[in-house]
Amino acid sequence: MKKENPACQRPGAVTGEEARRLLMEGNGRFVEGRLAPKDLGGARREELASKGQKPFAVIVTCSDSRVPPEILFDQALGDLFVIRVAGNVVDQVALGSVEYAVEHLNTPLVVVMGHEKCGAVQAAVDGGEVPGSIGAIVSKIRPSVQKAAAAGAAGGELYEKTADENIKSAIEELKKSPVIRHFMEEGRLMLIGAKYHLSSGRVVFYH
Repeated sequence: MKKENPACQRPGAVTGEEARRLLMEGNGRFVEGRLAPKDLGGARREELASKGQKPFAVIVTCSDSRVPPEILFDQALGDLFVIRVAGNVVDQVALGSVEYAVEHLNTPLVVVMGHEKCGAVQAAVDGGEVPGSIGAIVSKIRPSVQKAAAAGAAGGELYEKTADENIKSAIEELKKSPVIRHFMEEGRLMLIGAKYHLSSGRVVFYH
């Protein structure tokens, strides 16, 4: 019988800091190309269906197809509660999703993860008319463009500095939630930012 790799065993109750370490270790495996084996079989699916989910981290990130959290962090079924929207912006629906995980699933860590070369960020920086409801996303990012430009960023640097400011903006939006603020004040929740680097595969965490 094949022995299960300890790296892929799902953790029990963990703290926010322990959850962050699990993500960092998983991303390290991804970068090095040594992904852990995972239980994706029927028994595991049945366990999750009958006993419910207990994800150890919430990931708020972009819808970009190059940024799949479960793969980047080398995690399996039931490990991550993921909210994805272009530009990793936080609106009321995304906020409600995070609140659900924090309050009802007792998830101890929320990560807002942006990434390099984000199309939504580029659209906000470039300006001009955008079709349909894409404007709702761009309008959420434009204040970050202004902050990055005010700090002296220009040219190609403006795109990445805006992405960084946009991560901070989403974090501040989450902090406005009474639910999230309550759990943070009680020491039961850690809220941090991160940025994924497309070429290296590395996720850099920000406190």
